Amino acid sequence: MMFEWWRGCVIYQVYPRSFQDSNGDGIGDLFGIYERLDYIARLGVDAIWISPFFKSPMKDFGYDISDYKDVDPVFGSLEDFKKLLEKAHSLGIKVLIDQVWSHTSDQHAWFKESRQDIQNNRKDWYVWAEAKADGTPPNNWLSYFGGPAWTWDARRQQYYLHHFLKEQPTLNLWHPEVRNAIKDIAAFWLDMGVDGFRLDVAHAYLYDQALRDNPARKKGEPYPSDLPSSNPMTRQVRLYSMNVPENLQWIEELRGFINASWPDRCLLGEAGGDDSEKEAVVYTQTGKRFNLAYSFGLVGSPMSKNDIVKTVSRVESLLEDGWVCWATNNHDFKRAVSRIPGETANIIKARFNAILGLSLRGNYCMFQGEELGLPQAELSFEDLQDPYDKSLYPEHVGRDGCRTPIPWQHDIFHAGFSTSIKSWLPVCSAHVTLAVDLQENDESSTLKFYQKFLAFRKTSLALRVGYFALLNTPDPIVSWIRFYDKEQFMFIFNVSTEETNYVFEEFVFNPIAEFCESVKIEGNTMTLSPYGFAILQKA
Repeated sequence: MMFEWWRGCVIYQVYPRSFQDSNGDGIGDLFGIYERLDYIARLGVDAIWISPFFKSPMKDFGYDISDYKDVDPVFGSLEDFKKLLEKAHSLGIKVLIDQVWSHTSDQHAWFKESRQDIQNNRKDWYVWAEAKADGTPPNNWLSYFGGPAWTWDARRQQYYLHHFLKEQPTLNLWHPEVRNAIKDIAAFWLDMGVDGFRLDVAHAYLYDQALRDNPARKKGEPYPSDLPSSNPMTRQVRLYSMNVPENLQWIEELRGFINASWPDRCLLGEAGGDDSEKEAVVYTQTGKRFNLAYSFGLVGSPMSKNDIVKTVSRVESLLEDGWVCWATNNHDFKRAVSRIPGETANIIKARFNAILGLSLRGNYCMFQGEELGLPQAELSFEDLQDPYDKSLYPEHVGRDGCRTPIPWQHDIFHAGFSTSIKSWLPVCSAHVTLAVDLQENDESSTLKFYQKFLAFRKTSLALRVGYFALLNTPDPIVSWIRFYDKEQFMFIFNVSTEETNYVFEEFVFNPIAEFCESVKIEGNTMTLSPYGFAILQKA
C-alpha cells in the first residue's frame, strides 16, 4: 500500500546559525548545511526543516523577516539555497523551510508603509487599534517576551499588536490582500522546488476582531506547555488573542491554495496556546488543513510518566483522521537529556528519549544535536544572545543553551564549527567529547544508535504508519504497542530514577536485543534500570 511521502517520516531540524560556518564569520550558513548534507543522509532521516534564513534585522534571529523572497547575506544567497535544495534532493532528502506568516519585521517594506499614516495602501495590513480613553493599550493581551502585546506608534497615534518583540508587528490576516501576499510568497518557494513549509506560530494567525480582554487564569489551573512558569502570559487564558475559531478557515484556505498547484507538498504547523495538544490535532483534521502539526506537550516537560501518558493519551483520544508530528527537542526549549531528572548517564537518557519519540504514532522531528545526545549548554548571562532568555533570566534560560554550535571534530578550534576567532554562541566544552567524528567511529555511541534505529524504522510499516495502543501499566512503567497487518512491536520504558520490575503474564513478544537498554529478563520478569527500555517483537 502506498502512503504519502510525509506520513510517518522523520524530520531533522537544522538551525542554520549553529550548524556549520563555511566562511569563517562565526555564524552558520546555507553553504555550511550544503557541506554537511552527506552527514544528514547517513543519519537516515527523510527530510530536513531549515529554520529561517531570509533577510532580517535579526532581532529574533531570523524570525523577524524583512524580505520573504531573499536570503540574508549572513546565510549566503539564493543560489546557495538552490544548490542546497538540489543536493538534498539528490540524496533523497525532502526540504521544508520555515515560514513566519503571523508577523514580519518592523523593517519590512509593508510595515514601513503601513505605519506612515491611516490612509496609505497598506494601512490595514497590520493590527492597529485606538488607545483607550486614558491612553493605555486597547486590551490586556500580553507578549510572549514579557509586557503588553501593544506598542504605541507616534506617527499613526495608534497601537500596533505584536505577540513577540515590538520589532515583530502582527500581520492582519483577516485582510484579503495580506492573504494573497502570503500565497504569493508560498508560490515563490514552491515553484523553486521546496517540499513544504514548517509554519511558525500558526496558532496566532488570527485574533478576535473585537479585541476582547483575555480572562485571568484560575488559581491552581496548570500552566500551558508552551510557556515557562516565569512568563506572565501564563496568568491569562489566551481565549481571544490566538487560536480563535476562524483560524481554521484560513488554514483550510491556505491548504486548498497549495493543493491546487502543488498537491504533493507538506504543511507542518506549530500549534501553541493554552491547549497545544488539542490544537495540533484539530489543525490536521478533515484532510483540508495542515498535513502535520506538533504540540509542546513533550518538548518542555521533564518526561515524567504523568507527562508522557497525559500528552500521548490526549492526542490519541482526539486524533480521529488527523496526523501529528512529535518532538521532544527544538530550538526553543532546554534539551531533553538535561530535562530528564536523575543521575543516570546522559547516553542512556538520550537513547530513552530517542526510542520514546520515534515509536509514537505520527511523524517525529529531531533537533540538530539530539542524535549526539547533547545536554543543555550552560551559558553565562554575558554569552546570551536571545532576547527571550535575557528577559526571563535567570529563571528561564532555555533557547540559547540549546542553540549552541554543533561539535563536528573534537580536536580542532570551535570543534570544527567555525574558523572565526569567536562564534556567535560559544561551543559548549561538554559537547566536545560528543563530537561527530568521535561518535561516527564508535559503534556504541548515541549517533550510531540513532542511525541503526532509524534504518530499522524505515523497514517497518508498523512504526512508520501503523496503529497505536497505550497499555495500562503499573508505575513507573510506560508501555505501548505499534502494529500494522501482522507486524507488532511492544515498547516498555522505565520512566524513573529507580530500578523496577515488570512482570508479564506470558511472553508472546521477543526482545530485540540491539534496541534494549539496561534490561534483564529472567522467566516472566523484566528488570529495567533507571530509564531502561525494551523493544519486543511479536513472535
